[in-house]
Amino acid sequence: MTESVHNVKASTQYKRAHKADYGHERITILYEDKDIVVIHKPSGMLSVPYPGSKSRTALAVLEEIMRKKGSFSAGHRPFTVHRLDRDTSGVMMFALSEGIQKKVMGSWQRMVTERLYHAVAENPRGAVPALPDSGMIDDPLAQNARHVGYVPDACTGSRKTVEARTHYKVLVRGETHTLFELSLDTGKKNQIRAHLAAHGYPLAGDENYRARTDPFHRLALHARTLAFMHPTSGEQLRFEVPEPDTWAEYVKAGDKHPEPAIWRQEHGRSQRPDRPPVVQQKRLSRKELSRMDFIAQGKARR
Repeated sequence: MTESVHNVKASTQYKRAHKADYGHERITILYEDKDIVVIHKPSGMLSVPYPGSKSRTALAVLEEIMRKKGSFSAGHRPFTVHRLDRDTSGVMMFALSEGIQKKVMGSWQRMVTERLYHAVAENPRGAVPALPDSGMIDDPLAQNARHVGYVPDACTGSRKTVEARTHYKVLVRGETHTLFELSLDTGKKNQIRAHLAAHGYPLAGDENYRARTDPFHRLALHARTLAFMHPTSGEQLRFEVPEPDTWAEYVKAGDKHPEPAIWRQEHGRSQRPDRPPVVQQKRLSRKELSRMDFIAQGKARR
């Protein structure tokens, strides 16, 4: 069933209308041998399929490439060993047999020696304190009804949580945004996005976590570096794809008068003609708000 336009995120609708390669993004193969393949996945492409989705995935595109080369077979094809969020770009690895997949996933923490992300986040507002120049965020994570990860607070009540640890370092601290380098001890769903947002730093371009700005018209999160020991040869391999130079330039310059993100423009005086009308909802009580996770609370208070 095709999703109703009223249920599609504003950022997705914008990309459909303005992103030249929307739905036709391409991967770049960085390395390939008989056991593994390493790619650069673009922003906007799913890593792997999920139930009910017909969207193009990095896994499917890699299969197509192998079929065209004549190297695809039942025993020699891509198998997932880790994932990146749809709107996160960067370096990904796939195993090329089920046996290698099991070996990699069973030794992931030992074989991966470096996994770095770069991200541009909005600076905290109001009385929220700035993060130090480096440190670790270890807030446990929960998931809401839409399977979006978040850091629960006292108002959300008891929810099932998982352990999560994110190491961070500030690379550039600007007046309006900050460029971070991040690494993960744990690879939980939405971990970086949820951890930074919980400390007042929603990633630029992140509609799920109520970002106010969208300067690059994409989520400003990039898996820059992946280094690991080869699962069969033991050779140390390292792959790095830098994020666009415009990210650091934007942070250094600051954005005194940023254009509101498309998902916030619908709440202004002017209504975009290609957007559905905004339905005004009733104001919820504190008791009703306390039963929601922080993402739902933010939407209800807009």
